[in-house]
Amino acid sequence: MRRITSIYLAGPDASFPDAAALAAEKRALCETAGFVPVLSGDGFLVETEPSEAMAREIYADRVSRMRLTDAGIVNLTPFRGPSCDAGAAFEAGFLAALGKPVFAYMNVATEVEADPRERIEALIGAHLGEDGVWRDGDDCEIEDFGLPENLMLWAEARRLYVIITPDVQGDLTGLQLCLEAIKMYSD
Repeated sequence: MRRITSIYLAGPDASFPDAAALAAEKRALCETAGFVPVLSGDGFLVETEPSEAMAREIYADRVSRMRLTDAGIVNLTPFRGPSCDAGAAFEAGFLAALGKPVFAYMNVATEVEADPRERIEALIGAHLGEDGVWRDGDDCEIEDFGLPENLMLWAEARRLYVIITPDVQGDLTGLQLCLEAIKMYSD
């Protein structure tokens, strides 16, 4: 096992209202723990206006950053729906495909929200089908393994911490737990 020194941080955080302050706090926590943080928004962009060219530049920069880091911590907090941010899911999968260890956390406001079926039911409706299987409002089967997120994300994460907090966007307890887990993993 190789020593972990740099960590890619993924998640929807760049969209949050206090994104810059949150990024600074995350950076400080990583540095205090002895790691070099690599945030997805750290890159320098040539493009200055939102466009397809800017999107491709951001993609190339983030992929390059993931290739250079030793591990990843992914914020899987539900974002704009019952599941995690699609970009965070991609980054978790990309890091895993590179053979980098992935650690994750999810912030939810209540214990009920830790259950994806409950989140789906609250947002788009769900019902127990005649076959005894939970289904969404479109009658599609809801994955129900008793896990807080899709089984592929859950299974890939070396650790996935579910934090029940009133501060869903700003609570960094999960990040701190992931940093502690990485220290144990890399020693």
